[in-house]
Amino acid sequence: MIKRILILVLITLTFQWHLSAQNDLNYYLPEGYTYNPDIPTPKEVLGFEVGDWHASHDQVVNYMKAVAEASERVSFEIIGRTYELRPQTILTITSPSNHGRLDEIKSERQKLRDPSQNLDLDNLPLVMWAGYSVHGNEPSAVNAALLAAYYFAAANEIAADLDDIVILLDPAMNPDGVNRFASWVNTHKSYTLNADPNSREFNEAWPRGRTNHYWFDLNRDWLPVQHPESRNRVSKFQEWLPNIQLDHHEMGTNSTFFFQPGIPARNHPLTPKKNFTLTEKIGQYHARFLDKIGSLYYTQESFDDFYYGKGSTYPDVQGSIGILFEQASSRGHVQESVYGPLTFAFTIRNQFTTTLSSFEAAKEMRTELNTYMKEFYTQVKSEYDEDSNRAFIFGAPEDGGRTFHLADMILQHDVDVFSLQEDITVNGVEFKKEKAYIVPLNQPQYRLIKSIFETRTTFEDSLFYDVSAWTMPMAFNLDYMALSSRIYNLANVEKVPKELSLKEGQVIGESGAYSYIFGWGEYYAPKALFALMDKGYLTRVAHEEITIPEGVKMPRGSILISKGQAKATDEEFYADLQKAAKSSGVDIYAVSTGYTKGVNIGSPTIDVLEKPEIAIFVEGGVSSSEAGETWHLLDQRFEIPATLLPVDRITSVDLSRYNVIVMSNGNYSSLGKSAAEKLKEWVSDGGTLVARGYALQWLDGNGIGPFKFKTPKREDEEVQRSYADYSRETGAKVTGGAIFNVKLDTTHPLGYGYSRTEMYTFRNSNLFMEPSKNAYANPLIYTSSPLASGYVHPSNLEEMKDTGAIRVSAQGRGKVIGFVDNPNFRAFWFGTNKLFLNAVFFGQTISTGTAR
Repeated sequence: MIKRILILVLITLTFQWHLSAQNDLNYYLPEGYTYNPDIPTPKEVLGFEVGDWHASHDQVVNYMKAVAEASERVSFEIIGRTYELRPQTILTITSPSNHGRLDEIKSERQKLRDPSQNLDLDNLPLVMWAGYSVHGNEPSAVNAALLAAYYFAAANEIAADLDDIVILLDPAMNPDGVNRFASWVNTHKSYTLNADPNSREFNEAWPRGRTNHYWFDLNRDWLPVQHPESRNRVSKFQEWLPNIQLDHHEMGTNSTFFFQPGIPARNHPLTPKKNFTLTEKIGQYHARFLDKIGSLYYTQESFDDFYYGKGSTYPDVQGSIGILFEQASSRGHVQESVYGPLTFAFTIRNQFTTTLSSFEAAKEMRTELNTYMKEFYTQVKSEYDEDSNRAFIFGAPEDGGRTFHLADMILQHDVDVFSLQEDITVNGVEFKKEKAYIVPLNQPQYRLIKSIFETRTTFEDSLFYDVSAWTMPMAFNLDYMALSSRIYNLANVEKVPKELSLKEGQVIGESGAYSYIFGWGEYYAPKALFALMDKGYLTRVAHEEITIPEGVKMPRGSILISKGQAKATDEEFYADLQKAAKSSGVDIYAVSTGYTKGVNIGSPTIDVLEKPEIAIFVEGGVSSSEAGETWHLLDQRFEIPATLLPVDRITSVDLSRYNVIVMSNGNYSSLGKSAAEKLKEWVSDGGTLVARGYALQWLDGNGIGPFKFKTPKREDEEVQRSYADYSRETGAKVTGGAIFNVKLDTTHPLGYGYSRTEMYTFRNSNLFMEPSKNAYANPLIYTSSPLASGYVHPSNLEEMKDTGAIRVSAQGRGKVIGFVDNPNFRAFWFGTNKLFLNAVFFGQTISTGTAR
């Protein structure tokens, strides 16, 4: 027994010594190189060796500054700020002579997109973008960036190579998430390392460090560019046009190391096949370098290159090569795995090693990769010449806001966009001046434009790592169509600047009017409404049309504003109206008399609105991404405050201070009977509960709202099926993300602001809600032909037909509004945002009889 204890002690001491020995700079650096002593090592700046602690974002920035100050090869740049005002930094690493002509290099590289330009491809520097830790709790990458900065700045033997290569080193693509996670892990680190996976060190608190400030996955935002981190990065991408884009990630602890290419059948059809060939060729460099250090790895068995909104796929539609790396994660400093103890240092070394292998590939394939990009855009020109379509047009006559936001999104990708300068009608669809835009196809980003506007319902593979459709005009709920050459040439358009601004609204009429009114069709109408509510003015919603004496017809959902009990002069009131109109793009009309057509201004059909006091449930089993989407929508777009209320506090807080509660998708099973009863009582007292997804099942089970879902039909199964087919057959039934046709009751308060009954919704689940037997309680339903764009398994498509998308239930004096699908998906589904906001503002006005 004593002998056994001694052996265990010896093993433990050896293991701890091994960990200490690993965390030495020589453990990471390749053999055969010498280093400039004038360049500080990470330890000399940070005070610890890479891998001993998780570097916080400010420490990473400080080191990058120190390297740039010490090296003629390196320049330091802040390209923007995050929501938490942390700097986004880029190191530009190249030879000193290249630093003197960076603008010239960028200018030459822009010519790669112009087939008519002659370029000396043999002497054109290649650009490699090395991006680390877009997911903040995948820390091996950001810590490997410290080593990469040191190596590229200090290694003497690569000096000549840097004449031919420019490295853009993005050390922390998600500064806020990186810092959140580093703080967590360092706070819970023991000096005597403990690899037990149950340790608090490896189990972050909600919402975890993966996401940005509003809990968004920034690796899904390269195409939508709804966040400052993405916009800043994409702007720099378009400025440099990198040949290779490295995207370093982590995956589960019981994994090895993955590098692209991914599964061949899952590439997007708009990506050239040569992209896969080049990715595979670069992969052989990774294999060789990982072989040298004895690391396990695999390729072509996981992940895909379909959705163009990811960091490793966005480059593929622009003549670049995006490369995803996935390293098994230690999460903390050392964790048990099926392969033995997985140390933080080991994970960092793999990430750094594949940075080096990518550099080696870039060096040896420079001319080939520059030639590929040149050929990519030459082929794009040929594809356009053969395309019967010349452009896409999009817009919404009733809403300049949604239209503006799609135009603004497209502009971020170095795409020319033109504003319509006159009203036109195409195939019976009206496009209004300054509320419609045209995107010509005859430009270098032809393929990217096609991906933004295309609908696709047939696929080579039925499994998707992410969404299978992102048809942007559908996401924005806009009219759109392809234009032939004849129509395109006849349109009167004006090119818009990249820094496009939302058109300001105005108050039409004088101060001191009887009342004021504005329509609900504009995207930012809720922003104007809340701003005026917050000032204490009386706001009401019209449930019938009103035609004011000035001759303007105002549809259902229009908002009436008067001073009410607010202590403001006519001039102050008018100034507040002007401010609300200007910031929202809404035109507000003065009304000279209450004797209006349709209904009068004093009609009992016009309801007084109560200012929303909103709580969003967070923590526990709540989906952090979805709660964050709601928080972002209210806070960033509409300037509406919302309380982030932890679910474990439901029983202890006074819920009466809120009149709207939002339950995002998630698992609420941890809430006990007392929490359920309290929530039910709150609704019965007049609250509006807006719930989504699996939250509806919990509400149904606790008698708070009758939301019933179909039980999937069991297919006839053979006695025996192929074990090898299990993953594919089950995966094919997953609805990872597609777009569907739904029908909206525009006379329902939840439909206010929409001019047509036909619209689109985004679905990424297999929840099929039974419609209410009360037909008035189903304001949004799936059509009998629901698929609009993307992949869905035939059995799921059949189940979906004519099911409920939104269902309203009455509980006492309150309402429970159930959404099957997420109306705020990833911040770019502008088209369904108003359904959610209508629930927030108008849920209180829904007639109880329509919800029983």
